[in-house]
Amino acid sequence: MTATTTSRPVRPGMTPLLRLRGMSATAAKYTSLVIGALFTLLPLSVVLFASLKTSQEYGSTGPLTPPSNWVNFDNFVTAWNSGKMLEGFVNTTVVLVISLIGTIFIGTMAAYALDRFAFRGKKLVMGLFLVATLIPSVTSQVATFQLINAIGLYDTKTALVLLFMGTDIIAIYLFIQFMQSIPISLDEAAMIDGANRWTVYWRVVLPLLKPAIATVVIIKGIAIYNEFYAPFLYLPSEGLISTSLFRFKGPFGAQWEVIAAGTIVVIIPTLIAFILLQRWIYRGLTSGAVK
Repeated sequence: MTATTTSRPVRPGMTPLLRLRGMSATAAKYTSLVIGALFTLLPLSVVLFASLKTSQEYGSTGPLTPPSNWVNFDNFVTAWNSGKMLEGFVNTTVVLVISLIGTIFIGTMAAYALDRFAFRGKKLVMGLFLVATLIPSVTSQVATFQLINAIGLYDTKTALVLLFMGTDIIAIYLFIQFMQSIPISLDEAAMIDGANRWTVYWRVVLPLLKPAIATVVIIKGIAIYNEFYAPFLYLPSEGLISTSLFRFKGPFGAQWEVIAAGTIVVIIPTLIAFILLQRWIYRGLTSGAVK
């Protein structure tokens, strides 16, 4: 007894058409990647070239002209010493670490209360959070400044810490989105074993929020690291890394080659952090969205 096989008839011209579509999609994908890389690397190349040029060379050459001396690090030394960048890194680290710790605890506890508890006015609170994200922060700066000044926190790091901890509603929404993927049965099982609400939050829910916490730490950390307006307004006596470069800008001009060197120094930590932690960004953004 012989077995016979039947095959689906192939439509003429179908395979070349699909192959052409595949090649077109691949070409479009790589073309878009090349264009995106050019738009990203071109400004960085201009800044790098400027940081290695002297003042005379910077004024007499174009922005895309490579420097004549690739080992000229005088601008970096000037930016580091005259710009007090070491002080800026220390102050930024203090504000950054305390603000991130506060953001994580406030955000996760608020998300736990909003997701796990049913109380009167819950929808109103969620609506107010949504409205707060739609209000431009610049419209409330006068009231914020008066409040900070009235409680005696102006020109202190505490003012920056409070501002950074209390204005991250997006982090709360991200924690809520991720927490909805954690089964409530885990809470109930822990409470059956005698755990209270704080123990459930600390021992069960918080460890499962590590991907979301990593995402908030990276995104919020880069935002605080790059923030210029708040340190410039609320901490004028001390420099953060974002305000250190402002020392080279005066009413009679700017030392752009030194500013470029300082910019490279500022970019390096964020670049290293992103390269090492980029998988946490993608995992945190996608894990909470899939149930």
